[in-house]
Amino acid sequence: MIELDARSIAAAVNARTLDPVEVAETFIARIAERNPSLNALCAFDPAPARSEAQQVRARIAAGERPGLAGVPVVVKDNIWVAGRRIAQGSRLFADHVAPQDAIAVARLRRSGAVIIGIGNCPEFACKGVTNSPLHGVARHPLDLRLTPGGSSGGNAAALAADFAPIALGTDGGGSGRRPPAHTGVVGFKPSFGAIPYGPGFPEPFWGIAVLAPMGRTVGDVATLFEAVAGPDPGDPESIAVDAACDLDVARLRIAFSPKLGLDVPVDADVADAVAHAVEHLVGAGWRIARADPAWPAGISEASIMPLQLAGLAALHGQTWQQRPELFDPDIGAQIERGLALTGAEVAGALEASQRIKCSVAAFFGEHDILLTPTAPCVAWSATELGPATIGSVAVAPRAHAVFTPLFNHALTPALSLPCGLGRDRLPVGLQIIARRGRDRCVLDLAAAAERVLSGRP
Repeated sequence: MIELDARSIAAAVNARTLDPVEVAETFIARIAERNPSLNALCAFDPAPARSEAQQVRARIAAGERPGLAGVPVVVKDNIWVAGRRIAQGSRLFADHVAPQDAIAVARLRRSGAVIIGIGNCPEFACKGVTNSPLHGVARHPLDLRLTPGGSSGGNAAALAADFAPIALGTDGGGSGRRPPAHTGVVGFKPSFGAIPYGPGFPEPFWGIAVLAPMGRTVGDVATLFEAVAGPDPGDPESIAVDAACDLDVARLRIAFSPKLGLDVPVDADVADAVAHAVEHLVGAGWRIARADPAWPAGISEASIMPLQLAGLAALHGQTWQQRPELFDPDIGAQIERGLALTGAEVAGALEASQRIKCSVAAFFGEHDILLTPTAPCVAWSATELGPATIGSVAVAPRAHAVFTPLFNHALTPALSLPCGLGRDRLPVGLQIIARRGRDRCVLDLAAAAERVLSGRP
């Protein structure tokens, strides 16, 4: 049963050939076996999942046939789940019990999903590794010495370890794409607003952060997306996205950009795996041209980082100054940098964000799809903020994140698909991007790519 995808579980539960309580118990046993070493789920308690599975059993007996009937799902520790302790990895919120469901979580419940556990995340979901001062270090299922990345690292590790077929994370700069790339699962950053955000914690970077469906397959990610997407009056920025996609790959204008046109290092094993995947797609009849987005001078991840720093400082600066011992020192350093920013520097970051939107919009005036690496490296030590070198060059701790944040600021859908293995047989991700609103096109194209790369018909 562990290997079944979400669609198969839901179909069997709805057909009454599979008991949702039995499903929950199977995954609970898997979690009990592996979570103590991985720490992918926070303070795991199976009781709520058992109760929810029993409620699904009653709904099925009453004649309901919900779309995610009995499907286990992991929800990240910064998304409100009513009645659960949700702390966004922070000692400040160690005793916080969510007073209500986020809109997306309520939709998951209506769809019959069973929230099997809460995924570990770094404090305030603001680091590229998952080491929470409250819940500790999440580790990579293939090598416990490594990180699954962050900030949705607990979710990604849980999926790769078969704790659930689907998970709901967040993505404010790549948090829902890089950890899947590092662990060999699928992560999807929808268009901004495609999934209603909140109610929940105040967000350090409003305007770019989204809820991110994750799964072991593209099909499961698409199933999760359909269950939670769509506008809601509770989120004034939520939108409807395009209903369909013309998936004629011979007609789609697909571009491949090995470095996104940026002067950044990429490990050779990652570059080779991504290039081989693209060659495989071309061999399957895909028309793919080499093209880079044209970025304004000076644009990089560093030029937009002040928005996160200022957001953290606005939300938590006063508490940090009064009680610094409660914080992750890495987050404290970000808050200090945010407190030191001038208004002009924050306005400059907002202007950089706007120029990124315009550059990506111009690129998608000439191309339908962009392919690029999700991350320039494979997973690294769980004790480090980032790899010391990439492409044999000494790099700053955020150098692993260069290919993802730009598309948060562009508001576009972007998906990370497993595309091969790098050194030590660690997973590599291919990022698939389209213009805002073309979410289903990204999902459909990713499913087609998944079939080609896996050799399935």
